Amino acid sequence: MDAFRFESWLWLIAIPLVCGVVWLRTRTRFQPSAVFSSIADLKSIPRTWIQRAKRFLPLLYVLGLILIVVGLARPQAGKSESRIKGSGVAIELVLDISGSMEALDFQLQGKDVDRFAAVKHVVSEFIQGNRKLGLAGRRDDLVGLVAFGGFADSKCPLTLDHGALVDIVKGLEVPKAIRDRQGRVINEQMLKEELATAIGDGLALGIARLRDAQAKSKVMVLLTDGDSNAGAVDPREAAGIAKELGIKVYTIGIGRNGVVPVPQEDSFGRRVLVPAQFRVDEELLKEIANLTGGLYFNASDSEGLAKVYAQIDKLEKSEFEESKFTQYTELYHWFAGAGLIVVLLVHVLWETRFRSLP
Repeated sequence: MDAFRFESWLWLIAIPLVCGVVWLRTRTRFQPSAVFSSIADLKSIPRTWIQRAKRFLPLLYVLGLILIVVGLARPQAGKSESRIKGSGVAIELVLDISGSMEALDFQLQGKDVDRFAAVKHVVSEFIQGNRKLGLAGRRDDLVGLVAFGGFADSKCPLTLDHGALVDIVKGLEVPKAIRDRQGRVINEQMLKEELATAIGDGLALGIARLRDAQAKSKVMVLLTDGDSNAGAVDPREAAGIAKELGIKVYTIGIGRNGVVPVPQEDSFGRRVLVPAQFRVDEELLKEIANLTGGLYFNASDSEGLAKVYAQIDKLEKSEFEESKFTQYTELYHWFAGAGLIVVLLVHVLWETRFRSLP
């Protein structure tokens, strides 16, 4: 039973009236017929169970009448069913995993971390939700993931399994050097290509994943800390395709321009900090966002990054409409029937076993 109601609830107002009438009638019914000067000697006579039970007949009578009144009020039990129509948002997260994402200019929980560690933390909270960061989460939205450095790779298709998606986000890594037993880098040429930044390829792959999504709104969130220096697709051409397909692109530029310490491996395989010059191509990111109807954001620290995702979270809301149907079953016969049986039983007992003689 999901719902309960009284169809004719005004009948319930009669319950106090019924109780008052029965009380007055009972009081009159049990007035003494003969008056004695003293009944002190009769108090020592033991009372029978019939005399004790007779005291509860008025209460039983009131209960019966109340049940009848409740039956007249037509109690109904309902089974409800909800149907939800959704118009969710399909979101493709496009994250930069190029070498510059290892720059150490962010802090997380009071500790110095690289850009990518901060991004993975905030993106995970964006998906799952975090009240402290002002993130509601994307519970009803399809969310996918594309990672790009020198090449673009689809890490997760659009999905509602956000737990699995968060695990994938946390497992992302910037490409690393692979060494043989002598300590020589065996993927040196490939590594140089993987550590580049192919913004256009990332956009193109994100568009391909969103193209056939069944959603009212299609959004891409592109995050990078550099300028486009690799790839086969021009970022502006990719943005034009996104516009034609109705895909809105929000762009985020993270980190600060200038010299930033970056961990690198020396010839002995040890990680050392090396100062490196970085530049975020803000003009390109603004152009992509403006062309597709999105917005450009800049985040130079973890708090700023969280605020950016919180703003996007508010801008792209899912809309859901719930319709509730309830089917009611009449219960009046159970109450009215039980009440009639109780009232009749009390009348029979009053006129037979519990009858008082004047």
